[in-house]
Amino acid sequence: MNKASLCDSHSLEEALRVLRAIQEIPMMRHLPVLDRLNRDSDVTLTNCFQKATSHLDDTLKARIHDELFGFGLVERLSEENEITEILLLGSDQIWIERNGKLERYHDQFIEKITYRNFVSRISREARTSTDDNAPFANGRWREFRVHIATEPIIQGQPHLSLRRIRSSPWTLDELQKRDLTDENGRHCLQRLIDEKRNVLVIGATGSGKTSVLAACLRAVAENERVVILEDTDELPLPTKVSVKLLSKPARSDNDNEFGLDHLLKQCLRMRPDRIVMGEVRGGEAKDLLLAFATGHKGCWGTLHAASPREGLLRLEMLVQMGAPQWTTSTVRSLIHASVDAIVVIKKNEHGQRRLESIHHVASLEDIGFCFGVIYSASRR
Repeated sequence: MNKASLCDSHSLEEALRVLRAIQEIPMMRHLPVLDRLNRDSDVTLTNCFQKATSHLDDTLKARIHDELFGFGLVERLSEENEITEILLLGSDQIWIERNGKLERYHDQFIEKITYRNFVSRISREARTSTDDNAPFANGRWREFRVHIATEPIIQGQPHLSLRRIRSSPWTLDELQKRDLTDENGRHCLQRLIDEKRNVLVIGATGSGKTSVLAACLRAVAENERVVILEDTDELPLPTKVSVKLLSKPARSDNDNEFGLDHLLKQCLRMRPDRIVMGEVRGGEAKDLLLAFATGHKGCWGTLHAASPREGLLRLEMLVQMGAPQWTTSTVRSLIHASVDAIVVIKKNEHGQRRLESIHHVASLEDIGFCFGVIYSASRR
């Protein structure tokens, strides 16, 4: 059944009138807001919906039904495979990333209350929640990574970011077929894996770091145990013997937090052949590098940075967050002993992602780190 668009004023006014009529039905007055509906009240709402929409055409009726009982227009957007990201800044501000380009979506939710209903439903399915003490939340909804930001950090309506996670894992061959790299770049990545180098994948937000990392993990041997540490479930398990540990924030004063640093300590007792950290972003960098430097090889992680030098500078700062008493020379010596190579991923002005370069950490001098180029896309 086709779903009506609310981009014309007549459809929006009619949808609002029906929604308000439903809310005015006496049996509905015990429901303070639609986003607190449970299974029993859903039955009540169904009966009210049938009465209030009996005069509408099927397309507008289906649209209103979707917002009251489902995920509204986000359901439709999630089915379009070329859409890689959905950003919701409120009931009437929706943006989508299509083929690497961000654009304003032409449609909207009927009203703020149905938008709150959507946020509540997606939070339940993602098994997460927000409140004044925890205004941010991360989770997984279908094939999307979900991030929710609410008051008091966000003024007004909640903001949601939904990033698509591929249902079929990336491979090195597919990176080449999709022109994310060439044959030489693919062979260089494979060599890093085979030689069990410790590697950082760096790039900006949305540049494709996770995609490249996932492809590299698919190339490890079937009998290798990879332990993946993540804040949000994104990376697929590369082998049957592999396992993933997900961090858990504290939801209250009496709740325990399990950050990446906690997961790393447990991971070391789980006989990992390789340790993979989805994103290095805090003081856990110290423990990660210590693990790298004490015999664990073939480990990977991602980091937000634009260049190898900037990447190691940021890594240096993150290590000092976890070990403020360490001197700069100590931190740099640890990095030099731990990190073998840096893979740089970039997204150009046309939204195309690609493997830009691969560098090895050649030496540590008084002026800082020196790098050698293993691969460069500009030399193709």
